[in-house]
Amino acid sequence: MKRLNSQLQDDGAPMELILLIRTLLAGCKEIAFRVSQGALAGVLGSTLSENVQGETQKKLDVISNQILKDILKDSGYVKAISSEEEDDVVACNPDGKYLVSFDPLDGSSNTDINSLIGTIFSISHAPQWMKPDDPSAFLQPGTQSVAAGYVLYGPSAMLAMTTGRGTHLYTLDKTHGGFLLTKANVKVPEQTSEFAINTSNQRHWEAPIQNYVADLLAGEDGPRGKDFNMRWVAAMVGDIHRVLSRGGIFLYPFDKRNPEKPGKLRLLYEANPMAFLMEQAGGMADTGTGRIMEVMPSEIHQRVPVLLGSKQEVQTCLDYYK
Repeated sequence: MKRLNSQLQDDGAPMELILLIRTLLAGCKEIAFRVSQGALAGVLGSTLSENVQGETQKKLDVISNQILKDILKDSGYVKAISSEEEDDVVACNPDGKYLVSFDPLDGSSNTDINSLIGTIFSISHAPQWMKPDDPSAFLQPGTQSVAAGYVLYGPSAMLAMTTGRGTHLYTLDKTHGGFLLTKANVKVPEQTSEFAINTSNQRHWEAPIQNYVADLLAGEDGPRGKDFNMRWVAAMVGDIHRVLSRGGIFLYPFDKRNPEKPGKLRLLYEANPMAFLMEQAGGMADTGTGRIMEVMPSEIHQRVPVLLGSKQEVQTCLDYYK
């Protein structure tokens, strides 16, 4: 099997980006070990604090964030970091060429039930004329990303990543500690019979999503003329990994409860990296009003609605907005 370095070189990634990715993944391997220890390491449960999102932090949220922050700051390749767990950007090397955004532990509420969780990341070029602590450096559309991916901490630790030359899947080989290519150039089936959405929020959805999901649930007796299965992992990494592996559509749509927060998922370190992966695998990613990767961020913790997955199904969903 091909090693990560070889695939990145084949994809034309510059050496400094390869070294940064290796550094980031070294942190993810440390997180994978901490996750695997679970209750034995005393890392489960919640802290007494909340993050900038107003969400109660899990112990592993804090630990994972610190691991990635420390290793990236020491690397020399990174000018600044933005994280779900940090109120503001974290300044690193003033001469660093890259910006890294990450959700250190997506789905951390699953830690206490030993279910799927993961790390999501996105890498872009750092504007050299800006100071490392300037948050406006991160206000770039997803189309400016040079790499994105996630590490899924499941029965095996898996990496899904793209540098703009296709989406590849890797598996962590614990015998030598490296990621090995297990599926190159993933292609998401254009059609699907699976969808993922948190239906407990149904009363808060806009009419287009209400109508779309109602038609899915009507199955072969409804206008779609076929039955659909619903799946929901409660961790974006788990649901997106399933979509990349066998197709489907994942939805976290606009929620009218709070107009100031039009979506649940954050643009820089959740929606954009997953959209990049999905598009490079032949899928589609939209907010309901436009392509996710073309959204111009207004602040580092901005939220957006997310509709992504199998191309024809996402387009069918978007047709309900017309």
